[in-house]
Amino acid sequence: MTIQGFNPRSGEPIGNAVAETSAAELDATCTRASAAFSAWSRTPRLVRATILDKVADALDAHTGELAALADGETALGLPRLNGEIKRTSNQLRLFAGMLREGSYLEATLDSADATIVPPRPELRRILQPLGPVAVFAASNFPFAFSIIGGDTASALAAGCSVVVKAHQGHPQTGLATARIVTQALAVAGAPSDVFAVIYGFEAGVQLVKHPAIKAAGFTGSTAGGRALFDLANARPEPIPFYGELGSINPTVILPGAAAERGDEIAQGYAQSLTAGVGQFCTNPGLTFVPESLGNALADAVGKSSGGAMLTKRMRDAYVAGTDTLGAVAERVAEGQASDAAFGSTPQLFRVDVAEFAADIEKYSEECFGPAGLIVSYSDPQRVIDLLPQLPGSLTASVHAAAGDAPVAARAADALRGIAGRVIYNAWPTGVAVAWGMQHGGPWPATTNPLHTSVGATAIRRWLVPVSFQSWPDALLPDELKDANPLGIPRRRDGVLGTH
Repeated sequence: MTIQGFNPRSGEPIGNAVAETSAAELDATCTRASAAFSAWSRTPRLVRATILDKVADALDAHTGELAALADGETALGLPRLNGEIKRTSNQLRLFAGMLREGSYLEATLDSADATIVPPRPELRRILQPLGPVAVFAASNFPFAFSIIGGDTASALAAGCSVVVKAHQGHPQTGLATARIVTQALAVAGAPSDVFAVIYGFEAGVQLVKHPAIKAAGFTGSTAGGRALFDLANARPEPIPFYGELGSINPTVILPGAAAERGDEIAQGYAQSLTAGVGQFCTNPGLTFVPESLGNALADAVGKSSGGAMLTKRMRDAYVAGTDTLGAVAERVAEGQASDAAFGSTPQLFRVDVAEFAADIEKYSEECFGPAGLIVSYSDPQRVIDLLPQLPGSLTASVHAAAGDAPVAARAADALRGIAGRVIYNAWPTGVAVAWGMQHGGPWPATTNPLHTSVGATAIRRWLVPVSFQSWPDALLPDELKDANPLGIPRRRDGVLGTH
């Protein structure tokens, strides 16, 4: 069996087909990853940081080649793809910087105290790598959430070996990226087999079930992620499964903001809705708008243009989703249709708040692509009362004017319970790679709202704690030795510092 890429603009095959990974090949790959983990997890942090920097440099050096391949298989366009490759290399550099800084280890030292109840022994606690992990590459970000994207980068930084299941939508891009990363790791001195890529649906199923794999990361559909999540938990030894799944990313536009800058909001909404042909996990799929603003949003979406979706399957799912929405809501705008083989048309639908409240579940299904649902209201408090009933999302946004402040505060209080990132006067598309980023949320946005798949603390998914009790200082890891020879931030007897 093979995996064939297709040009979304023409619908024609592009590039050579890639062979699926056999069961025997998968087993051998996971076995080698387990052996590589032993060496990589013991590689000093500063050495791992240098190696990650070298991989980042290699990606940058091959930007032109990689972007051209990905454009042929995804139709995302060279400007977007060039920027995404830089984002991907910067993710690697972020984690390299974290390794040098050291606070991610959460090193904690408690002095012995025989006077308290119960008596406390000397304790030294630190986070350590979990083991070989599986990563499932995403369709909509062929670099930043794919072969060497945030999941892979954070796991390698943590000291884990990684086996990536490539996405079938861009096999040649995956193959080229894997080649560049593998070569860069080898030249930089990383253990062989610390990174590997497999291909094929069945190989992915067997990957998450393989006993050598100790955790998995996934970005994709709710159905696909739930199936893999269930497999991970049905194993004889269940493993953590960190899935980023579906998200409607509710937005609340308050009356003062609509009155002050309605046209600006409408233009920003249409741009956010249709960016990347709507194929962002942070697409603003559900928006609550004052009755006075609905026509402006419809006009802006009506002037937008469609484009090629990543795969025929995704385009067909989008058509089915908009047909479903059209059966239960008023279609108030259609943008210019794309003539691409996997082309889509931006669409906007509307219901009033009473209709929405009567069947929240029906109106809260994600439609992946450039389609949105607006819910018109006259009383903002009615909207705020509904917000806690929405499904979990990656983001939630509020557009407000100064006079809306009391209502905006109440909205934020409701939204922080259903979303991982709450945004003020901005649109959710675009996720910064930073220490303070939270890209996660309650189900069905993710399978575990405690963690993020973007930003510095994404590394926490691949680390587990261990405490050393009453061990001689000379036998402790350097990060836990009394003199702190590596100078990392630590908490000693409850106080943070570098002591």
